[in-house]
Amino acid sequence: MRAQFVFGEVWIGLRRNLTMTVALIVVVAISLSLLGTGLLFVKQVNHTRALWQSKVQLSIYLCDNNPLSPQCTKSGPATAAQTTQIASTLRKLPQVVEVTHQTQAANLAQFRKEFAYDPVFIDSVQPGDIPASFQVKLKNAQTDAGPVTAAITGMPGVDSVGNDSSILTNFYKLLDGARNAVIVVAIILIIAAILLVANTIRLSAFNRRRETAIMRLVGASNFYVQLPFLVEGMIAGLFGWLVAVGLLAGAKAGLDGLQNYFPFHAQLTFGDLVEVVLVTMAIGLLLCGTTSFLTLRRYLRV
Repeated sequence: MRAQFVFGEVWIGLRRNLTMTVALIVVVAISLSLLGTGLLFVKQVNHTRALWQSKVQLSIYLCDNNPLSPQCTKSGPATAAQTTQIASTLRKLPQVVEVTHQTQAANLAQFRKEFAYDPVFIDSVQPGDIPASFQVKLKNAQTDAGPVTAAITGMPGVDSVGNDSSILTNFYKLLDGARNAVIVVAIILIIAAILLVANTIRLSAFNRRRETAIMRLVGASNFYVQLPFLVEGMIAGLFGWLVAVGLLAGAKAGLDGLQNYFPFHAQLTFGDLVEVVLVTMAIGLLLCGTTSFLTLRRYLRV
């Protein structure tokens, strides 16, 4: 009987404040979906960073017939002896884990494989445009790149040194900036949701002040009087979360779709989506429940 009364009061409150309840559901849904999108961005960045950091290396490009390189114009293409000396120097450095020599043909084949999604870009690169190189794997990509670059720069046969880490750093900054922007907007909307929850519960309590006065007179406990309002706020939050789940599924599909244009080679898994969905559910229920409880303590005199 008590449960029937509580749910009856909840239904009355939701029906009387239908417009406010719908607005609350919308705000909670948008705020949770944006917060969840920010969390998905965090996971995407972490997956991408972990994958690419394991592949980060220095690329030591050797001289060829490139007329635009002063070093190569002066000394000419790298000879076999110079190539051997460069390899020997690299292997003696304590920061170096592995040294791999790649010919022009091997570099061209790798280039075509990595950019297979853009045939126009592939066709713009001729076989002689990518020189032979040494791919150097470091113990620590962030701290060891500088000493190795300094040791190898200027050696006969060396054209230039490419540091994958510096390129990835800018890429990470771009992703982090997008993630932070989404989270900031989500936090602003969560604050708006808190204010809307408080206002909705306050209005509901005011509209039912006669019922609560009668319940006080018959000896109802504080918790029993407050329970319908708490359930009302949490139900609105739950519906907002359900809408946010659909939006988060769309956000994950959008991030996966970006792989066609900006290949991260590290997709989000279904487990990542489930984890974010559960986190947003907990945040939504906690937000609505806590705000309702604090609002009732202030505005519901029992």
